[in-house]
Amino acid sequence: MSYVGLYQELTAAGFAQWVDVLRQQESDWLVHHGDFPRWNQALSNLPVIENTAGHFDRTAVTVEGNSDQKQLNRALKGLSPWRKGPYQISDTYIDTEWRSDFKWDRLQPHLKPLTNKRVLDIGCGNGYHCWRMIAENPKLVLGIEPSVLFNLQFRAIQQYLNRPEIHLLPLGIEAMPDDMNWFDTVFSMGVLYHRKSPIDHLYQLKSLLRPGGELCLETLVIEGQQGDMLLPKDRYARMRNVWFIPSADELKNWLERCGFIDVRIVDTSVTTVDEQRSTEWMQFESLVDCLDPVDHRQTVEGLPAPRRSILLAEKPN
Repeated sequence: MSYVGLYQELTAAGFAQWVDVLRQQESDWLVHHGDFPRWNQALSNLPVIENTAGHFDRTAVTVEGNSDQKQLNRALKGLSPWRKGPYQISDTYIDTEWRSDFKWDRLQPHLKPLTNKRVLDIGCGNGYHCWRMIAENPKLVLGIEPSVLFNLQFRAIQQYLNRPEIHLLPLGIEAMPDDMNWFDTVFSMGVLYHRKSPIDHLYQLKSLLRPGGELCLETLVIEGQQGDMLLPKDRYARMRNVWFIPSADELKNWLERCGFIDVRIVDTSVTTVDEQRSTEWMQFESLVDCLDPVDHRQTVEGLPAPRRSILLAEKPN
């Protein structure tokens, strides 16, 4: 995986010092995970796909072309579990745990156009939404995601498509430069409720945007009015690392208090077992195992079942 194009773009924008740090870290990014040798071998076993073409405006991010289907299927299965997608790689359909296209369909009509824009997707998983953005011809799409496996899944797709405008770095938001003020659009989806200090996260997002840039924030919410919020005592839907779940109106208030303008709630929806479920490509427990078996309106802990809102906001000029 080459980051030369990304480094050149960042250096030209005045971030040469950060590029030096990235270059020093690059050789250690993935190799220390215990499963890296197995996953890397699966990546190495991917067969050639002939007559390759990519399609990014379809439900499944698609790599079209001819290949040894058995070898391809076996190698891609070696990179399981696949959580975000779906993908269509030659004749192999990767039916991921999340139907991430549902979320994209809910948010994409409300976004400012991404054409010729610089975009950052924080906690992007294997980059499914980053690939969907390519359909709008952005100048640059950068995803950051600490998971080693998700980075290798992205590399599997990029190995076939070789798109120079899209990159994924195995980093968390803490590794981004302070006050970058550079991206036209920043996405933070499924991240905020994992942060012990959500207000600090919102300020970080603001600092990454250029003046006039747009934030797309998607996170868990509860039903309620401004001032309402859930702080789980222990687990939420079997997850330990869930902290603050505000109402959508309270989240809007947080964004306004952080200095964002034109804050609006563009979608609120209950997460269903059609959108998140176990599949052949992700065989561990999923949403249905985290809900009350009798009443899917609440989690196994007796808390409100997952509901998500999408908010858009602008950084002032």
